[in-house]
Amino acid sequence: MSKTEAIIFDLDNTLLWDERSIDEAFEAVCRSASAESGVDAMKLEQAVRLAAEELFASMEIYEWARQIEVTYLEALWGRFESELHPSLIKLKRLAPLYRQEAWTCGLRRAGVDDAELGRKLGDQFADERRNRPLVYADTFDVLNRLRGRYRLLLLTNGAPDLQQEKVDSIPGLAGCFEHIVISGTFGAGKPDPAIFKHAMGLLKLPAEQCLMVGDNPDTDIKGALEIGMPCAWINHKRRPASSGRRPTYEIGSLSALLDIV
Repeated sequence: MSKTEAIIFDLDNTLLWDERSIDEAFEAVCRSASAESGVDAMKLEQAVRLAAEELFASMEIYEWARQIEVTYLEALWGRFESELHPSLIKLKRLAPLYRQEAWTCGLRRAGVDDAELGRKLGDQFADERRNRPLVYADTFDVLNRLRGRYRLLLLTNGAPDLQQEKVDSIPGLAGCFEHIVISGTFGAGKPDPAIFKHAMGLLKLPAEQCLMVGDNPDTDIKGALEIGMPCAWINHKRRPASSGRRPTYEIGSLSALLDIV
């Protein structure tokens, strides 16, 4: 194997603990809804998540959103203020109504028919998620120990302004990277080979001299394998690897990366 010169990192649930941020935001809002209306908090969360996913899949921008990996959960709190693409402009217009409808529908499924409360909870969820910019405990230790030895690039899927907001919400994170590449800015997302080749072009390095690190086997790992780039899968939940998509390395946490580089 060629000597690794650069490490390419995913953002969400690799460096940022986005899943926990979302879970905590749901918990806070559903607890608030329960206190106000008597609705069962756990039942409401399940209902809202399901309603939000269904509604998002029915939106006219869904196929575009899937291409750059804007998720239904991100649409519940993102502002989408970038105007780089017509679909981003549509999403900015649609998102506030989507949030209200998701929470209102969830309330209704949980036994409470109150559109005004749905609007209120939708706004509260956006605030609660925005107030929880969480990173893993080892994120900065790992980045600081690697940045002097390797060139570091951040490669993240999502809407330009939302992903940049996530980065900017963590003081010092952006400064760890030589380049930050966002799928919504580039126009295609992982696992598309084009965005990996773009990252390699910025680094002026071939695939075999880079290492992709990420938590998503369907985007980070699949994309790297398809262009011959070594990859490390952070398998937080100890899921079995696909027989046709085995990473170069499999690790249980970000800090374990230090043992292989």
